[in-house]
Amino acid sequence: MKTGSRSRGATKKETKEVLKPVEDRRVGKRKAAPAPKAEKRTAKDKKAKKDPNKPKRPPSAFFVFLEEFRKTFKKENPNVKAVSAVGKAGGEKWKSLSDAEKAPYEAKAAKRKQEYEKLMNAYNKKQVKYPFCIFSLFFSIS
Repeated sequence: MKTGSRSRGATKKETKEVLKPVEDRRVGKRKAAPAPKAEKRTAKDKKAKKDPNKPKRPPSAFFVFLEEFRKTFKKENPNVKAVSAVGKAGGEKWKSLSDAEKAPYEAKAAKRKQEYEKLMNAYNKKQVKYPFCIFSLFFSIS
């Protein structure tokens, strides 16, 4: 009986290989060569530096809620130090809130967004209209 079971197993493998399309076989497939590390370093150097005077983006309604939730969570759970635990608990609480309970946080977020837009308009006006170029050495733009 053992000899019979071996022969059945062999036929199953053969039928699977016959049914398998040629494209799925690994023959001829190669991985792309990894990029040299020197190129990665130059890409980081070319990255534009952030302007420290640029206003920070405003928080969403969830992050406004999380600011308040963090305080209450730390009072209730002083032993929990993990940031991930606070984030998970805050996310679960946010999902359980109704639209009416979320409304004050959304209003605060909208208010902060308006303030951010005003700051951005002022920031963009302060930016130089004409960037430095060779022509600015010969001509003064006023």
